[in-house]
Amino acid sequence: MTFKEILLRSLTWWNGQTWGTYFYTRRKGQLVGTDDFGNRYYRAWGHQIDPSMGHERRWVIYNGVTEPSRVPPSWRSWLTYTHDVPPSEEHYVPRAWEKEPLANMTGTPYAYRPQGSTNASGERPPATGDYVPWTPAGWSGEHDVVQPNAHPGTHGVGLKQPQAG
Repeated sequence: MTFKEILLRSLTWWNGQTWGTYFYTRRKGQLVGTDDFGNRYYRAWGHQIDPSMGHERRWVIYNGVTEPSRVPPSWRSWLTYTHDVPPSEEHYVPRAWEKEPLANMTGTPYAYRPQGSTNASGERPPATGDYVPWTPAGWSGEHDVVQPNAHPGTHGVGLKQPQAG
């Protein structure tokens, strides 16, 4: 391990695993399998139930930058306890509707910016004029405050107070 790798592992969490995760994985982790991206998946030895979680502890050590969108659907379903059998222990065939994982581009120049977004063009597009605000029935718009006689039960009007006695 180079000095740079030691320094990165000591000071950053997004470049692989930290020292705490490394020692925890060495002590209590059982390798379950790897995916096409080189991510390694672990579970607690002996399928022990973690009392604080109510089920066995499962985790992933990313190959390179920590990017959860690089976890394939088959492994994601195992990590989130949707499936009990990891993809490495069964012959998993991706469904026709499953897509390859895409990187999360939020915060980059390639982030999705829909039409009308101030980030898309740098300025706000003009209003179209087709917006009609909702108004309650019977509202004349002459007063800023709802009149008590128009709505029984508000401002103490029309409410029967229980008698002390």
